[in-house]
Amino acid sequence: MSHFLPSTYPVQRDFLEPWARELEARTNGRVKVQIFPAGSSFGHVAKQMDQVRAGVVDIAHGLTGIPRGRLPRTSIIDLPFLVQTSDAASRTLWKLYPKYLKSEYRGVKVLALHAHNAGLIHTRDKKVTSIDDLKGLRLRTPSLAISMMLEELGASPVGMPPTQVYENLEKGVIDGTVFPWDAVNGFKLYEPLNYHLDARAYTTSFFFVMNERKYNALPADIRQVIDEMSGEALVNKFGDWWNQWDQPGLDAAMKKGNEVSKLTAEQRTQWRERLAPAIERYLVDLEKKGIKDAREIYRKAQEYVAEVEGK
Repeated sequence: MSHFLPSTYPVQRDFLEPWARELEARTNGRVKVQIFPAGSSFGHVAKQMDQVRAGVVDIAHGLTGIPRGRLPRTSIIDLPFLVQTSDAASRTLWKLYPKYLKSEYRGVKVLALHAHNAGLIHTRDKKVTSIDDLKGLRLRTPSLAISMMLEELGASPVGMPPTQVYENLEKGVIDGTVFPWDAVNGFKLYEPLNYHLDARAYTTSFFFVMNERKYNALPADIRQVIDEMSGEALVNKFGDWWNQWDQPGLDAAMKKGNEVSKLTAEQRTQWRERLAPAIERYLVDLEKKGIKDAREIYRKAQEYVAEVEGK
């Protein structure tokens, strides 16, 4: 099993490690799982899907937005102001998967799709409380949809792996970043950062997949155990997990004395209206690239999110 985060990160501690150990226990040791995190020979963020498809690793957890454009259907969930919670985003992805997303995952068995709680805009030297404050800022971005959002709001998106953000903030290569609170703690970003805007403007999605040939070659009883540990039962855990993972990041920022601001309901409406043309262009671009039902996927995502968030 490979992933792109440090071994100390809560994604490994609370999700991947317990999942692996449960699989070993429920198969009476017939299955053994070795985990390769960031910094290992299989820990590169851009290689997770390629590795699992090729059978270099059997299971991988990765970002749908890296490499860019690889999973455009799935990445529609990343569009701004679509979702506020990990729970709603993750459940929505799983509802979309059978009809709309499955074609993107040829060669792998999808164990789960999920996303984080709606993220913040974090900056080092300049406090951001309005759209005008973003103009010209160089902000790290995790996906094409979020790059589009930042550009439309006047910032300059800079793509880079999450493990490189601390160093580039320190050096002044970037002025800030977009992340949920969990990454602020996980990568100790509260140290170089000073300001945080709780914009709840976007999410980032992830995949948890297994090599299809490997899965099919397993005995039926082991496949059944994997099925029981995956899918909806697993997807539904991410909301509670992410709430737990976010709190230490907020606590660490407050302890250091960083300043946290929040968009008002009126500002959220203003930002959403400002981004509407960009979202339209994004969907048109997907349609031009052959994803004819991009708009339908977006509408369904809005519908499913509303059901979960009770809007």
